[in-house]
Amino acid sequence: MESRADFVQCLGSDMSINILACLNEPVDVVRAGSVSRLWHHFVITNGISKKLCLKRFPQLSGIARITEPDWITTEANGAGSNNSSWDILKRDHNVYASLLHAITTLNTCQCECIAYAVSASSTDRFPAESVANTLTTRRYLGGHSYWSSKGHADPDSPETLIYKLKADLCVISEISVQPFEAFYQPGQPIYSAKSVRFRLGHPKNSLDENDVLQMPQQQAADDKFIWTYTSEVYPMEQKNCLQQYKLPEPVLCIGGYLQIELLGRVQRQHSDNLFYTCVSHVKVMGGGPLCPAFDIDILEPSGKFALKYTPGVLRWMLPSFSENSNMSPMPAEEEAVENVGVMGFLLQAYHGGIEPMVWDEPMEWDDNDEEMDELGVL
Repeated sequence: MESRADFVQCLGSDMSINILACLNEPVDVVRAGSVSRLWHHFVITNGISKKLCLKRFPQLSGIARITEPDWITTEANGAGSNNSSWDILKRDHNVYASLLHAITTLNTCQCECIAYAVSASSTDRFPAESVANTLTTRRYLGGHSYWSSKGHADPDSPETLIYKLKADLCVISEISVQPFEAFYQPGQPIYSAKSVRFRLGHPKNSLDENDVLQMPQQQAADDKFIWTYTSEVYPMEQKNCLQQYKLPEPVLCIGGYLQIELLGRVQRQHSDNLFYTCVSHVKVMGGGPLCPAFDIDILEPSGKFALKYTPGVLRWMLPSFSENSNMSPMPAEEEAVENVGVMGFLLQAYHGGIEPMVWDEPMEWDDNDEEMDELGVL
């Protein structure tokens, strides 16, 4: 057999990391780690799955630590674990690979993500024109359900609406806003904003459900939140339709709160000569919630957070993945060697003349290995 070289051995660590960073799917990272014990150690030690997560979802850079349920720690300690650096690195590798796998899979099934309305920066007539009305299309008193701001003499005055999403961790891909058409006024004016911007984030302090529900919906609550993502500014048309704003890339919302910032006003009301902004409906689409397999705890006062992971729950959340996936069951050694061929193409872009090794003794995996099992490759 022609002699071939293993680029992880031949190249420096930085170059090898750059090559492995070209992988796009979490299962490919896990399979790369199954090629040999050397690759297994290299992938875990250099946090390749974490790097892939951060590349796809920069919001995860706020993770300060990873925690697991007490019974898992107790079980591990009972098996002789001493929480060594290697144990922690391997745990983190498993968690990040499983997290990205869950995000990728759940994002293929788009669903409505808003749980309830929290507050508006102002409300003209509360509760008849409350922000809660934007989540329903029902009619009342012969008219439509909508939210209206207070009037303002400045046409550039902004307004904000805040909503709680269905989970503290979810991926948002599209937000839709429908301006309100005042069909009962002469000329049926449409009270749209000039443009719109979106923010995603979490409370500054630990708020339980009751704290949020007790916030006055007619008063601004923006100062109670930290926004970790801010979108570009999108123009809004003065049309009575659900206007869709697709984010350039799906965004992982950490904390479960959405702010819609309505920038400027285009419609003046004749009765008082003031400008108003009115919204009849808001809709948010994204991947399925990552809870209960993954959850977060905000760490005060740093604003960082602890990522909580419960192994085993992810498989329960994704029962049909193995059936619907195009990925064949492991035969770990066969899949791993095939993926080395992919590495070869990537390698050519970095360093000509070196081909990946064909392993005589591929990595052997225990059928109970959590890392491979959680990702559906066993």
